[in-house]
Amino acid sequence: MSRVQIAIIGGGLVGASLALALQAGARERQWKIVLIEPFAPGDTFQPSYDGRSSALSYGSQQIYQRLGLWEAIAPRAEAIRNIHISDRGRFAATRLSAAEEGVPALGYVVENAWLGHCLWAALDKEVIEWRCPARVEQMQALSDGYQLTLDDGSSLDCDLAILADGGRSGLREQLGIHAHTTAYGQTALIANISTALPHQGLAFERFTDDGPMALLPLADNRCVLIWTREPDEAQRLNALPDQQFLAELQACFGYRLGAIEQVGTRYMYPLSLIESSEQVRAHLAVLGNAAHSLHPVAGQGYNLSLRDSIALADTLLAGPATPGDLATLQAFQRAQLSDQELTIGFSDRVTRLFSNAKPLLAGGRNLGLLGLDLLPPAKRWFARQAMGMGLRSHADRP
Repeated sequence: MSRVQIAIIGGGLVGASLALALQAGARERQWKIVLIEPFAPGDTFQPSYDGRSSALSYGSQQIYQRLGLWEAIAPRAEAIRNIHISDRGRFAATRLSAAEEGVPALGYVVENAWLGHCLWAALDKEVIEWRCPARVEQMQALSDGYQLTLDDGSSLDCDLAILADGGRSGLREQLGIHAHTTAYGQTALIANISTALPHQGLAFERFTDDGPMALLPLADNRCVLIWTREPDEAQRLNALPDQQFLAELQACFGYRLGAIEQVGTRYMYPLSLIESSEQVRAHLAVLGNAAHSLHPVAGQGYNLSLRDSIALADTLLAGPATPGDLATLQAFQRAQLSDQELTIGFSDRVTRLFSNAKPLLAGGRNLGLLGLDLLPPAKRWFARQAMGMGLRSHADRP
């Protein structure tokens, strides 16, 4: 049986970003880190029209710049230079502009496969050991860490276990950590589309009485569509042939990008706000969707998880020589509490306000969009939330 200082359970974008943030400090401290992931990452990037993507806020871009990874990511990162926010059937609308905020982009949209490829290629195999494909079947708390039992029957002891295994974390449940779930009564249809007119770095957030819709610019003049509907309606739309689906999408979105010409594979996701009842215990931390899962339209979920990861790495590397100390992990949680509460609250309130057909609320959001254009301080606050800059940026930390 071997022992390591840190075991990261889940080698997806959150787990790999945490490993990269820890890498240099772990080398100096001679920590051994193992990354356990059930799905083998590909050695080469294979472009796909249907590949899923993530919207990185400007703050997240700054984090990857700090980690020395942005130069690798940038060739396939599509800049969001403007965001057009509107309410279907009502006159009010507002625009957020990178130029007005004094930044090169409000955010970037990157294919997950490319982001993962860049992250995995940057990991030093002498510091970060991969167990892949491998799955943790059981976790047993020890007085000085955790014992992990893998699906091949082997065991591994660690000073600190980090759960980054997704929103349906079976290990979180196994440890008796409950998750509070608030269902939105919506399902997201997510797909890549192509339009007749170039998007020119313009993102759309369109709110309707039936639920919000987002179109985000993607490389190769594609857009990422996030279309939320009630579950039965989402199921009906998902079952339509491509041309019928495009016709209904065109009727809902309009012709701001000309004709919508192509749609790729459609994916369906029931939407809920999920919050873990615990994020730290002695020798244990919970990250990513296992800690909190947000509505995708506001685009805040992965960016918050990335900020959590950087904060955890910074706290661990400034802490005791042996990671896992409860006081250190509690300091991390306290430091992130305001960011988490603000981001989750912002995402939840925006989702509820812009998904409601009640006349009073619909009129209120119409006035709210108008107010954003008329009140520059309010518009700037909204922009900074969207950019992941509502609080002090982790990119600015030493």
